[in-house]
Parts: sequence; structure tokens; C-alpha cells
Amino acid sequence: MSRFFGSVFWLWCLLAYPLSIGAGFLPLEATSSIRGDNRTLQDLVTWDEHSIFVRGERLVFLSGEVHPFRLPSPGLWLDVFQKIRSIGFTGVSFYVMWGLLEGEPGQVRAEGVFALEEFFKAASQAGIYLLARPGPYINAEVSGGGFPGWVSRLRGLIRSSSADFEQAAKGYLSTIGRIIGDAQITNGGPVILVQPENEYSFCVDYTSPGQISACLDKPYMTWVEAELRDVGIVVPFLSNDAVPLGNFAPGSGVGAVDIYGLDDYPFQWGAGCKGGVGTEECAAMVNHEFERVFNKVLYSMGVTMMNIYMIFGGTNWGNLGHPGGYTSYDVGAAIKENRQLTREKYSELKLQGHFLQASPSYLTATPKEESLAVYVNTSELTLTRLRGPSTNYYIVRQADFASRGSVQYTLEMETSLGNVTIPQLGGALILHGRDSKIMVSDYPVGAFSLIYSSAEIFGWRRYKSRTVLLLYGDISETHEFAIPRSYGCPTGNEVETSNFTCQLVDDLAVVQWDVGVDRRILFFDSGLEVELLWRNEAYNYWILDLPTSDSAGNYASAAKIHEADSSVIIRGGYLMRTAFVNDDSLYLVGDVNATTDIEIVAAPITPKKLFFNDQEIAITRSTDIRLSGTIPYTPPTIDIADLSRLEWSYIDSLPELSEDYDDSNWTRCTLTSTNNTRSLTTPTSLYASDYGYHGGSLLYRGHFTATGKESGFFVEAQGGDGFAYSVWLDSTYLGYWPGSSFSVSHNQTFDFPSRLDTGTSHVLTVLIDHMGLHENFEADGQYMREPRGILKYSITGQTNASAIDWKMTGNFGGERYVDYSRGPLNEGGTWAERKGYHLPGAPTDAWVKRHPSQGLGSPGIGFFSTKFELEIPEGFDVPISLTIGNSSTPEGTPQNFRVQIFINGWQFGKYVNNLGPQSRFILPEGILNYEGSNYLALTLWSQDASGATIRDLALEVDGIIQSGYSKPSLVNGTSYSPRDVI
Repeated sequence: MSRFFGSVFWLWCLLAYPLSIGAGFLPLEATSSIRGDNRTLQDLVTWDEHSIFVRGERLVFLSGEVHPFRLPSPGLWLDVFQKIRSIGFTGVSFYVMWGLLEGEPGQVRAEGVFALEEFFKAASQAGIYLLARPGPYINAEVSGGGFPGWVSRLRGLIRSSSADFEQAAKGYLSTIGRIIGDAQITNGGPVILVQPENEYSFCVDYTSPGQISACLDKPYMTWVEAELRDVGIVVPFLSNDAVPLGNFAPGSGVGAVDIYGLDDYPFQWGAGCKGGVGTEECAAMVNHEFERVFNKVLYSMGVTMMNIYMIFGGTNWGNLGHPGGYTSYDVGAAIKENRQLTREKYSELKLQGHFLQASPSYLTATPKEESLAVYVNTSELTLTRLRGPSTNYYIVRQADFASRGSVQYTLEMETSLGNVTIPQLGGALILHGRDSKIMVSDYPVGAFSLIYSSAEIFGWRRYKSRTVLLLYGDISETHEFAIPRSYGCPTGNEVETSNFTCQLVDDLAVVQWDVGVDRRILFFDSGLEVELLWRNEAYNYWILDLPTSDSAGNYASAAKIHEADSSVIIRGGYLMRTAFVNDDSLYLVGDVNATTDIEIVAAPITPKKLFFNDQEIAITRSTDIRLSGTIPYTPPTIDIADLSRLEWSYIDSLPELSEDYDDSNWTRCTLTSTNNTRSLTTPTSLYASDYGYHGGSLLYRGHFTATGKESGFFVEAQGGDGFAYSVWLDSTYLGYWPGSSFSVSHNQTFDFPSRLDTGTSHVLTVLIDHMGLHENFEADGQYMREPRGILKYSITGQTNASAIDWKMTGNFGGERYVDYSRGPLNEGGTWAERKGYHLPGAPTDAWVKRHPSQGLGSPGIGFFSTKFELEIPEGFDVPISLTIGNSSTPEGTPQNFRVQIFINGWQFGKYVNNLGPQSRFILPEGILNYEGSNYLALTLWSQDASGATIRDLALEVDGIIQSGYSKPSLVNGTSYSPRDVI
């Protein structure tokens, strides 16, 4: 809920020339050099001014961000990795959240869903290299930027070399450092890079850009690096400067890393992903068009290491998010939160990923500063040339990136056979709005030379008898490519000959075609085969590397591009994951969401048998070099529980309002001082983190004796963006604050319904929704210390604020939480949560039978629970969501209420009816039991005097994917056992 900043890019650049990205960014002469001490640590991952090397081979490190803690079903990590590997990406960057591992000071718990060993194993199996980013600070739109809440109690500055902060972080860094160290490439694991700290670039006062570096606590950065090195990290360190100022670049002195990198946040593209617009609106803003333009700007700079944040976002389950976000962390990523591949940007990334993997000459190409008029004949376009030892890369884009108009143009290219202006066979090239192209000259395709191409290259592979090249363009575009004249024109094709033209022009054989929905397959006597594709048809192609027994294993390597018969090219559908050859058979693993025609375009063998997910596929057409078949799609009927027809159990979850409620075991708020950066404005601290409560709902009870003059209660509370609170005097409801997307705090006065009798005892109850701790982006900022709880209070008619005796509670046990399986943030302070009733096995049989649609007739908190069965058949990936409909008053205004969703004990949703925007909540397999019983529980916090109702609550199937994914096991979580809670 509330505003959200998401789906941004950040990247590392290995450049030896001035870099300038975006308005206001400063040029930087970035250099890369091998630090002498690193040579003695390991030799498997090295680098020069152009790229990194892995096992002696240059590697384009195309990476996507994936956070294991945002998908707490370890059995699904392999699925995500395989989907990333299938688009030609080589890496994944991941954060580790300190606040989830050390909720209790001194106890670092990295077990269960918080263990990383399965994550490393899945990455290796998929052939994905990893960049580890353990912090200690990560930002990442998580509570406190990743810091545990108890860090806010330290005296010294956080993110600094103050002794108490370093001592606080030491246990975490040593533990996570060893875990990451064991998974390094030097130990046979997938980790090849480590980033200490995160965006350690700004200070609070950064109005003078030249002074930013001077304000950083560089010894702190040195300390973080030393802590990681001391426990065995030997792979290169890199940085991610939030602005290219050169902070901690190699050779910069104290705290210098091995490889300098920087972040870029493309907020100028449309509206960006902010303002609480919702998942699908966000996805539309940073869609495939965005990928085409923004990514290719980066490629035009020669970027060889790039990380997309996020490629799979996941979920802010269990209160782990920061106040500026909501439960979903989908952020419009290429792989949706439910792991589906229905966004075109996934396919666009596939085209880019495979092109760069097939273009080793790109890795040493550098931009040339030349007049744009040299290349294109119109000022409406901008073009950058990358020049390698032989190959030229021409990246053309609209001068106005927001333009949706189409521009016709001609292009002058430099080639080994002389300069040419294309198209040579007449007509004009065209660039549509929100698009860009990478065109090439003197591009090697195995043993062949592509003299030039205006069409973009998907990829190519060599085989014993032929080399296959895939070119593509958008519909209605005219494209042209040329090869040496000696190759001649194609001798045959599989579609109408009128759909392309080939002419011998000087030393060239030039082919031109107008892009249509039909592909053209051109065969040259030399053994070159070219497929001319419409871009949307190219989306259906997959290039899968075959497994090898050498040290590279399933990882991408230059050898797999250059060696013959190392890959298969498939024209398929939804997803192809892996391939291997056994004797005369080809085995494919993948997914389909419809009956799918499949064609083996190229493989080391012409298979006599074809298998898909271990099922033999009938071969319907075969030639000497390719075969076709059809993968049948037969979706099962999914019997999903109808929540409206289930029996629900109900119990009041605010017994604290009863006259005889005993809060003697609550935490007394007696601290008269605080280390918080906000000075106290109450007699004793009412800051939740001072008492060990750092997430979920907070409950305060203030006891006082009336003097007879009291007439109202003033309170200022703070819970972060979108928070809310409700206030009672004894059992009488005084009122509420419903929340605002941009209000982190609020104050108001509530009138008492009548004068209080002198000498009578009363209790003020204040319920506050804790939306998470603020992030701490600036290096010396202390924003995560922004308190949660009551900031100020007074009783009208009383002058002695100390006359109120305050107690509070939050999650059961506070920092000494008891549910290690779900971590320190999953539970909040409502009575039902403190009792553990959200956990499977809760004693619900004796409760009142009441459906959530009946809701509550008055303000308060109700707890509803039910059970349902699932029986999802093997061989199908079936994402399931829970949806909630908006509830309104008879006048048409939204009811003010909030719902927490617990599935099998895991908090997987916070719904805010009056704010939104989220109404669909993903319930991942593994958390949801697909082969048995499930326990669903809801907390309903009603704020309106008339109560609240939950309408249109339903389980919905998001898709039925016939899949070769590895089915996840049910995640082991703590079950209910009685808790000593009053």
C-alpha cells in the first residue's frame, strides 16, 4: 500500500572513457586495475579495463536482481534461476537482509528459509553466477534498509566506524561472510563477486557535489571489507556508487574496491514506478519499450556488467517491507511475482541477452566520439558507435526518447569493404517510437563474416554442416544485410521468394526484406543459414546450451558459442529451460500454456526421438537438419476452494478493551532517556524500538486516575507512510486516523464522551499500525531511527503527563521472538497473533462460526480462520492468489479497515481498503500446500463506528502452466503450541 519507488536499474560499468548518464550526472574518468593484493587471493575471477574474466574467458555479466528472502519457498529458487538463464543472462545479484537474520541481538539465525545453501545449489544447477550483496546496509525497500530494529538503540552513528555500530555488525558480517565464502567459485560454488555495503555515496548535506566524497566515513568502508576478507572472501569486491563520483574506485585510497560500479535510476522515463500506482500500472511504465531504449543506451556505452533491479521482485511478506511500499514487490519485473512469463519485457530481455552472449567482440568495443552527422541523415535520431578490433556496433535511438513517432532514415556504415550507405537496394530504414536498434558491421558469425546488418541479431550457433544466424526486425520495417559476394545469393528458401531480394553489389551479396509475420529461411551454399524473423516471432525462439563436463558446467562461456554442436536452437512457445542429447534422442525440459508447435531449428543431431518433460513428442515433419512436432496441452480441472462456502471460525482479537483485562505481563514504558535521534517529548519513552518491538501492530495501554476535570485526549503517533491508529477510553471508542499515503505521523484530539468521576481508574488504549522502519540511504543519515509509537500525548484538564502509566506490547517475545522458522518480523501485536492463533493447529473448534463477509459491527479487531484442501496435479505449475474486493459504505466511500492475511502461519498480505492499491496477494507454492490441507487466517481491524465487512474474498488460479519445473517441497514452519499470553 501507499507510495512506492520501484523497478529501477542499477549497473556497474567497466569503462576507460568519460561516462555521463542522465541529467545532472557528472562525467567520470573510470578506471579499472587489478589490485596487487587481489592477485594473491585467487585467479579464477580477474578483469581488465573492458570486462571480467571467469576461468580465463571474458564474460559479459548480464545479471538480474533476485532476493531469496522475498520468495521464502526455497524449492522455487531453481525455477527462477532457470528462467533467467534461458534468456541468455549469466548472473544474479542478491541481497541478504541482516534484520531477518539477527532479530535478537547476538543471535544470527540463517536456517530454514533464511539459509542460503539451497540458493547457491540452485544457481549452480541453472548455470547462474552470483554477486553477493550482504550489506550490512542494503536499502532494497525493506524495513530499516535491512538493519535490525535494535540498531536504532545504539549510541553511535549507524553506517559509521563508531565502535558500537561496528561491534553490532561484526557477528552478522562474520557469519554471512563465511556462508558466502563457502559458496565462492574457488570452492566450487557460484559466487564470483561480492559487494560490501551498498550505495555508500551520499551524506545528508549533499548540496555541494564536490564535497560528497569528503564527508564519507572511509575507514568504515575499509572495516566492512576487512571483516569479509578475514572470514574468507577472496573474489573481487565491487562498489555501486549512487552517482558516478568515483567513491571507493580502485586507486582512490582508503576503502577502495577492486571494481568500480555505479547505479542509475531512470525516473525520467514516464512517471517511473512510484506513487502507489499498483503492480500492473508499474509494469506498463517500465515495459519492453523501456528495456529497448534504456538498456541499449547502456550498451552504447560499452557496459559489460549490468544488473537489472528487479528481474524477479517477489513479495514483502511478514512485515519485511519499508513504509513506502506494499505487500507486492513485483515492481513490474520481467518475471512476475507469481513467476509467470506473461510480460513482453521478458522476451525482449531474451533477445538482448542472447545477442550479447553471441557477440564476444562487444566486450572490447569502445564508444567513439564522432559527429552524429557521419552516420544518420536526420537530427531526429541519435546514434552511438562502438568500435572493436574489427566489429562496429551502431546503436540508434530517438533523440527524444519519449517520442512515439516513426522516423525514416539512412545510415552510413564503415566496413572492411568500404563505407556503405544503407539500405543499398532502395527505400529507407525506419525507427518507431520508443524503440532503438543495435546494428553491426564486420560482425563474425563463426567462420562467416556479416559485412553489415540493419536488422538486429538474436544469436547464432555453429554446427558441423552449417552455421545458423537469427535476424529480426519489427513489423513493417525494411531491413538489409550483406555478406561477401563470394557467398553468393541464397539457393533456396521455405517461403515465397518474393518476400526478399538479393543482389550482388560490388563485393557484396545484399539481401533486403520487408518484415512480416512470416519468417524467411535463407540457405547459402557456403553453409550459412539465415532466418529472417518478425520480432514477435523471435520471442518464440530459444537457444539452450547443452551440458558439459568441463569446469564451466552449465555456466555460459565463450567456448559454448564458438564450439560446434554445443547448443540447440528451438522454435517453441512459453519457456524452454534445458536440453540434452542422449544417443539419437533430444530431451527438452520446459513449460507450455497452450498446445504448442515445436521445431528443432538446429541441434548436434537430427533426433529420431524427441522428448518434452520426459514425454515423447510425435515427430510430424522431419528433414535432414530439422524436425517438427506438437506439444499437447491438456490442462486439468483445478478444484479451487470457494471461500464463501467454507466454515469460518471467529474470535475477538481485542480483549484488551474488557474491564477486567490484565496487562501485568506487558512491557512497562519506564525509560526516561533514549539514544534515538528524536529527543523525548513525553516523560518516558514510548518509542517501540526502545522496548524491542520493530514491526507489525503496536498496542499501548495508559492507566490513569481521573481528577474529574478531564475532557479529552491528545495524541501524536507515528508509524510510517500509510499508517493508521485507533483510540479507546476504557471500552468506549474515541476515534481513529485512517492513514494517508504520504503521512508518517498524525496528531489529533479526541473528546471524551462525558466527564470522568473523580478518583475513578481508566485506561487509554492506542492501537498503531507499524508500517516498517524508514530506510537509511544517505551514508550518515539516521532515518531508520525514526521512531514508531506515541510521540506526544496529553489529557485535556490534566497538567501532569506523568500521571499516565504506559504499558505496551507488540509481537510475542519482542526481540526474543519464538517462531524462528518465519523470522523476527512475521508477527505483530494483535492478541490473536500473540496467542499464535495464526499458526496451523490453532484451537479454533470452539470459536464462534462467523464468515468474514459478516465482518464486524463496530470498531475493533476480529480474527477469522478456515481450512481448505488443494490437490494440484503433478506436472503443472499453477500460481494461486487471494483476492479481496473493495468494500464501501452505503454512501459509496471506502470503509476504513485493514486486513492481514496469514496462510499456514505466514503473513502474506496486508490489505488497506481505504488506500490500496493492492487487492491481489500471491500465495506461493511451498508456503501454500498444493497437496493437502491449508490454514487461512485473517485479522480484520475495523476503524469505522459502523464496523467493516470483507467482501469478495476468493482464491483464484492465475494460470495453468504445463511445466517441467522442479516441484517445491512444503516449507517447514512452526505449528501452534500454547503461549503464555493473557
